[in-house]
Amino acid sequence: MFCYQCEQTAKESGCTTFGVCGKDPETSDLQDMLLYLTQGIAMYESRLNSMGSRNRDADRFVVEALFTTVTNVNFDSKRVAKLIEEADRIKEDSKERYIRVCGERSIKEEILGGPAIVRPEKEFSKLLKQAESVSLDKEVARFGEDVAGLRHLVIYGLKGTAAYADHARILGTEDEKVYEFFNETLNRLAMGLADGGELTGLALKVGEVNLRVMEMLDSANTGTYGNPVPTKVRVTPLKGKAILVSGHDLKDLHMLLKQTEGKGINVYTHGEMLPALAYPELKKFKHLVGNYGSAWQNQRSEFDDFKGAILMTTNCIQKPKDSYKGRIFTTGLVAWPDVVHIDGKKDFTPVIEAALKSEGFSEEGEEKYITVGFGHNAVLGVADKVIDLVKQGKIKHFFLIGGCDGAKPGRNYYTDFAQKLPDDTVILTLACGKYRFNKMEFGEIEGIPRLLDVGQCNDAYSAIKIAVALADAFKTDVNSLPLSLILSWYEQKAVCILLTLLHLGIKNMRLGPTMPAFVKPSVYKVLKDNFNLIPVTTAEEDIKAILGK
Repeated sequence: MFCYQCEQTAKESGCTTFGVCGKDPETSDLQDMLLYLTQGIAMYESRLNSMGSRNRDADRFVVEALFTTVTNVNFDSKRVAKLIEEADRIKEDSKERYIRVCGERSIKEEILGGPAIVRPEKEFSKLLKQAESVSLDKEVARFGEDVAGLRHLVIYGLKGTAAYADHARILGTEDEKVYEFFNETLNRLAMGLADGGELTGLALKVGEVNLRVMEMLDSANTGTYGNPVPTKVRVTPLKGKAILVSGHDLKDLHMLLKQTEGKGINVYTHGEMLPALAYPELKKFKHLVGNYGSAWQNQRSEFDDFKGAILMTTNCIQKPKDSYKGRIFTTGLVAWPDVVHIDGKKDFTPVIEAALKSEGFSEEGEEKYITVGFGHNAVLGVADKVIDLVKQGKIKHFFLIGGCDGAKPGRNYYTDFAQKLPDDTVILTLACGKYRFNKMEFGEIEGIPRLLDVGQCNDAYSAIKIAVALADAFKTDVNSLPLSLILSWYEQKAVCILLTLLHLGIKNMRLGPTMPAFVKPSVYKVLKDNFNLIPVTTAEEDIKAILGK
């Protein structure tokens, strides 16, 4: 086992015996094997794409396989092994198509090796041994830390982008060019790309494509459920039976809401599902009553205290406690061994039955609310007033404070930072990092809330649109705005968003609580020299450096 793709990785260098996230060595190695075989699929599909031949099933599998290997998604080695079987079947089909199309067009076939020709072992124990041979530490040994780190920066960015592409695809939005980029990028890596300059350029290209994918997902979300609107959300429970929905997938929530209508069950969001409460087509369901709990890393205590059933969509699962293991369910790509999985037909009857059998909340909690729903449509709707307040000097600075939260110490920095900001500043926030301060009172500036919750991590697209609109209004660029980005990262979706911001040329961002273990000193120097990417220090020092006071 070797894994250093998340922020909390052991000793900030890599997990080698057991994942800090809870991933066992078997699952980790099998995920590396799945990634390796997916590169083999891409080797054939990229060549087929160049000849005008496409297979949407292969394209979708590549994206799903990458998403499956994102931190906190699939912890079930047996399910990963089945995906490896599927990868082998698709790869062999792609190979046959490649040979056939080359023959039809009188094109000489390339003799491919590596992941294009490897066949996974059928026996599980032998498959595990085989998987060890393609663990990512073998790349470190082959290419050296610096080049391997750049290759992994590209891979992890692709994984994050794949997550957003899969969300968009589930809502019916796809882009042929995006699939082609996945295939071509994985092919270049499989062919041994080792030039530092090319890899750096490829990482920024991942950021460019990720911007397109976030745009697709924004369009899919708003086209299906409407533009988010500022909404007061209850954050304490109501009396009655209950289901808690965590993860990221709005469609899963929508389907559950339809299936629970009239059953006397209150539905709550958790973690990154909080922004769902601001979408008009989801707000219509009266039994979607509020948000319970906070970010993913607190779920073991929060789920233990929750008095109903729990549904995990997409990622962000932790090892369930025995106390609630019988009432937690997974769906989509997320999985945990011995947890009931709701497959493709999305019949949530087991979740509903578990909720009805559970005790539910016996009394009302104290009424408490927060406000969400400040996506780009809502914020740009009051842009004239915001611009006027800036011109009057009543808003001095904007801070985007957000990103992935995590369990490792040091993240109180983001709470301290938000609390210590002057009253003439506005905070934009997104992703689960907002839970560090989103229940605090920050007040208003002439009717404009000082804290604006933009949404999920993918709603970085909204934040970008807001920043670009402000830059246009002031006839400048984003780097010249009174705007500072204070980012927290944990997993690969944060990586692709960072690459998007770098692609856009945004400078002077602060990143923490630690720098990625795969970004080695020589790689960081490039980012520092070109973009002035800065590690966070203390809230006081960083605020003083930004505001000069």
